[in-house]
Amino acid sequence: MRRTWAVFGASSIMLAAALAGCSSGSETPSITVFAAASLKPAFTEIAEQFKTDHPGMDVDFNFAGSSDLATQLTQGAGADVFASANTAQMNKVAQAGLLDGPAVPFATNTLVIVTRPGNPDAVHSFADLTRPGLIVVVCQPPVPCGAATRKVADSLGVTLEPLSEESDVTDVLNKVITGQADAGVVYRTDAINAGDKVTTVEFPQAAEAVNTYPIALLSGAPQAGPARAFIELVTGEAGQKVLDAAGFGKP
Repeated sequence: MRRTWAVFGASSIMLAAALAGCSSGSETPSITVFAAASLKPAFTEIAEQFKTDHPGMDVDFNFAGSSDLATQLTQGAGADVFASANTAQMNKVAQAGLLDGPAVPFATNTLVIVTRPGNPDAVHSFADLTRPGLIVVVCQPPVPCGAATRKVADSLGVTLEPLSEESDVTDVLNKVITGQADAGVVYRTDAINAGDKVTTVEFPQAAEAVNTYPIALLSGAPQAGPARAFIELVTGEAGQKVLDAAGFGKP
């Protein structure tokens, strides 16, 4: 009997040592956050604060157009947190039964026009985007920035004929920065982040198409506890300070 227990005890010690060895070589635990492309600079900064507050926990981001993210989630992609650039895409995820609790509004964003540096084509209004020969890019209609752009165009009774409709706002901005387009419609935050790589043109009708950003915990989140802490950071004083500095408005 003593020998049996001795063998069992030795085996247990060996198993514990093996598990410890596996644990020490495993990847750092992380939360997965699906977030609108326009949130990348701000959320990347907020993630650094999160990792400081939660040593040993990392943040993996999937930044893309909110409509693409919503589609990925409803088709089975796994994540802990979803932050959308408008309520419509969050509602799609909610209607699929994928939220663990209500979504919380945490920011707003407003459209602006960006042009090549110095605004050489003299774009001064949204209607100027319809000028013949002007190369314009916008977001696809399902994407929040595209839906807002369409709303402005409809309110003015104008029809845009863009060179392309991009899947997220970052691609619109990059096409203007790289000279592939003369002008594009993006968020204020994207224009601020681009700095002197573009010239920003504001237009009054943007006030009629302000997007509200909601954030939510996803049902079945593998890291629900840390994910809740990330959401609290985003919606709390520290996160709001970062978002304000990036050009986002209050929800």
